[in-house]
Amino acid sequence: MAVELVVPSVGESITEVQIGDWLVPEGQSAEKEDAVVVIETDKVTVELPAPVSGTVTRVLKRKGDKAAVGEVIGYMENGPGAPKGRSKAVPAKESAARSATVKPSEPRLMPSARRLMHEKGLTPKDVTPTGPGGRILKEDALRATPSAPPPASPPSSMGSKPPASASEREEELVPMTPLRKRIAERLVQAQSTAALLTTFNEIDMSAVVALRKEHQEAFLQRYGIKLGFMSFFVKAAIDALKLVPQINAEIRGESVAYRNYYDIGVAVGGGKGLVVPVLRNAERMSFAEVEIAIADLARRAQENKLAIAELSGGTFTISNGGVYGSLLSTPIVNPPQSGILGLHAIQDRPVAREGQVVIRPMMYVAVTYDHRLVDGREAVTFLKRIKECVEAPARMLLEI
Repeated sequence: MAVELVVPSVGESITEVQIGDWLVPEGQSAEKEDAVVVIETDKVTVELPAPVSGTVTRVLKRKGDKAAVGEVIGYMENGPGAPKGRSKAVPAKESAARSATVKPSEPRLMPSARRLMHEKGLTPKDVTPTGPGGRILKEDALRATPSAPPPASPPSSMGSKPPASASEREEELVPMTPLRKRIAERLVQAQSTAALLTTFNEIDMSAVVALRKEHQEAFLQRYGIKLGFMSFFVKAAIDALKLVPQINAEIRGESVAYRNYYDIGVAVGGGKGLVVPVLRNAERMSFAEVEIAIADLARRAQENKLAIAELSGGTFTISNGGVYGSLLSTPIVNPPQSGILGLHAIQDRPVAREGQVVIRPMMYVAVTYDHRLVDGREAVTFLKRIKECVEAPARMLLEI
């Protein structure tokens, strides 16, 4: 008996999804509740479980195709089928036709990876792919070790490198994921609908570095997680938002919505791109609770397991480009929010202290704000308060 594979509801406002990888292709079997196909939206990626134990008999929507919520994208046959990982037998003629168009057993190579593999004498079997859809990236080829010596290059009478052949100049057209398209739309929206400005400051991280060093071992033993820098900035941001409530507000039509709660979005790199999960009521959280929550959100972001509710409704965002080595940048506001705090790399730099030049661990920070609601004076005040809190962390505990 044929059983329909139907696109599930993945969010109140989502009516269309994009089909990702078929984890169980046609002719392969799956147990009930096994993941059959990946469903991608502009916020999260989910896996569609098998409604029954049986064999996938027909795939109606291929990877990259669009599908509506409730639409049938394939069929399964209830009951025992081909063993997992083995495809059902197909006529030789059909098999030949399939092999002429696609080789599912061989990973796809990005052009730069193909060139590097040729130079190093690598085959796809020598390389572990880490790219989307099992693609082999240039970085994968760099990490791989050839199992055989590379082919000798033909001698050149001039001793120069032969010109690149036409086959080395390749392109690959890959559809944008729903998440990537949504990111692009929101960035353009932010630039076109808000009056964005950025102000900068720098923070001496000496006090926080010393505090972490002094209490790290006890913190780790008690809570099972390291004390990071982000919890200090979350707490400092909340303190500053209380001082400058306009940055925690948003424009709604011709009104301004001020909030007495602080849902702080923390930008993290996910498996499909940058996502901003939200710490709800962060003002009620301890340092340990902030660190634990951020670590959990970051882990699930990498695994594409964040729920839609965790990615919406923030009142303010913190983005830490410093983890990627950024020294200075201008972050873009996440609409309809009115501000975003950008953190950057910590570097030892010479600074003047009491008439002496000393070396201190310094960080540049930036706040981008919507000038329609936030004046420059308020933005500078906000960032100055962040600086005061982080340079003297006890102030956040004493609330002074």
